[in-house]
Amino acid sequence: MNGFDFEREGLDRKLASVRSRASSLSLLRLVLFFGMGLFFVLSIAEHPLWLLPTVVAAYFFVRSVGWYNFQKDQESIFLALEKMADQKAKRQNRMLSGFDSGIEFSDKSHPFCNDLDLFGEHSLFQLLNHTVSKGGKEQLARLMKSSFNKDESESRAQAVKELTSKPLFLQAMEAAGLALRKDDKENGKWIYWLNTAEKQTALPKVLAFVGPLGGITLSILIYIGILPVAILGVWTLIGIGLLSTVFQRLKKADEAIPVSSTLKSYLVRAEQIENQNFTSCKLQVSQAELCKDGATPSVLLRELDRLGLWVQNRLNLLYLPINLLFWTDFLLFTQLAAWKKRVGQSLSHLPENLEKWEVLVSLGAFEVELEGSGKFEWTDEAELIATEISHPMILPQKAVPNSIDLDSDHRLILLTGANMSGKTTFMRTLGVNCVLANLGLSPFGKHLKLGRIQLYTSMRNSDNLGESVSSFYAELKRIHTLIERLESGETLFFLLDEILKGTNTQDRISGSEALILQILQTQGLGIMSTHDIELSVLEQSVENVHNFSFHSEIHDRSIDFDYMIKKGPCPSFNAHKLMELMGIRFGKL
Repeated sequence: MNGFDFEREGLDRKLASVRSRASSLSLLRLVLFFGMGLFFVLSIAEHPLWLLPTVVAAYFFVRSVGWYNFQKDQESIFLALEKMADQKAKRQNRMLSGFDSGIEFSDKSHPFCNDLDLFGEHSLFQLLNHTVSKGGKEQLARLMKSSFNKDESESRAQAVKELTSKPLFLQAMEAAGLALRKDDKENGKWIYWLNTAEKQTALPKVLAFVGPLGGITLSILIYIGILPVAILGVWTLIGIGLLSTVFQRLKKADEAIPVSSTLKSYLVRAEQIENQNFTSCKLQVSQAELCKDGATPSVLLRELDRLGLWVQNRLNLLYLPINLLFWTDFLLFTQLAAWKKRVGQSLSHLPENLEKWEVLVSLGAFEVELEGSGKFEWTDEAELIATEISHPMILPQKAVPNSIDLDSDHRLILLTGANMSGKTTFMRTLGVNCVLANLGLSPFGKHLKLGRIQLYTSMRNSDNLGESVSSFYAELKRIHTLIERLESGETLFFLLDEILKGTNTQDRISGSEALILQILQTQGLGIMSTHDIELSVLEQSVENVHNFSFHSEIHDRSIDFDYMIKKGPCPSFNAHKLMELMGIRFGKL
């Protein structure tokens, strides 16, 4: 039969058609099954010639089962494509409730992931994640949290750019995983089984020949009356004793080999990768890793699928009498052992490699769905230059882009501004776009230039009752780590939000000033936001310190924000007015 259809066009029509064919095949399968039984009874009661239509009916019954399964798999793929289209619309509208949040990957001690909402509700992970397995999801999370690496980022960017030109490939890879894969068994068991050699003796090979020959001979001799029927009981008892020698080994294979649907998912995705002509180095390497030792995974999986189907149905009521009569377990065991010895280890790497492809597909799908168009470039200088950058989690039509330059002349930005004016969002915007750049994705904005720097943040520090840690002490621990890394010679881009907010004004101002002077002795550059306007005077006396701010416009009954960054310190604050609007009445008691 032809391959699966992964096109989204005309899904409703194609779904109706495939369901109609599946219904017809289901009826045909039933007719053939009863016909097969009827012809078999006639062959016993009337004449052996009825065995011929029995065999024909059995052949077409088996084929009809395959045709029916194909239609049901195609239906599942169409439903997966339908789900993917719905998820695409939700991602584009930033309606992310119900998406896997990846909250288990959040880490308060990580240099930046907790502060930038990489994981959790309404997070970057929900926009990015197109993986279909636990392992793929874990690999994507590790990549999102990884240290910045210019060479790897540029390699991924080339791969992502090529993948965006292959939208049908991206659709097929995700849909095949969603529709067919079942996480019913651990990959570790399968890999261990593949890498464990089967101990073979000559006995199973001999019995694989003797069993069918003896069963056929006995059946003929009993049918023509030369031997009594009771001899079958003796043959069966002998068979049970001999079959027990391979029973446990076949049982272990049954427990290890993925179910047919999962193997089919591996097969379809491997075939998709095999049939592509890639030009980027990373994709070519990943394609070559899939086909190690010159083996073609899709071919090997077809062989295993055929053998695995019999292994996993050995206790079927239809198989048991055949096995007891013809000792077919020996034939199955010898074929499986020979396959495993010949190609088993060539497939042991397959699940992990497909998980890597799930990550690549996620990156490519993210770029296609959200139409990333910003330009990004790495530089060898310690700098960050962002032009009209906006936050990916905010709808493009609502996001307000801003620009900033940090370089050798602008090492530290003091960011002041009214409450809710956009300071924290702007800092997160820079951090998240840096993460996107490291992933090889386009920034959300016109242009981003990033030097060979690492990202570090201190924005969302909270207390920990279990460890008797206050939020102020938690912030000091983050700052201590920042200082240690900077003084060890690292070049860090840091984002510090509302610096030292947990202490009194006098200590906060003196502490912030000391920290600024200390940082300027290192290779660090970054942004500190503060409500202490007194710190803005440092621009006049300390080289490389510059003031920027966000403003608000206060009216009688409201406060307006334009969310645009401006040069210089903030001229006014709005906390008093906000408290009034919330019902706090100022005045003498």
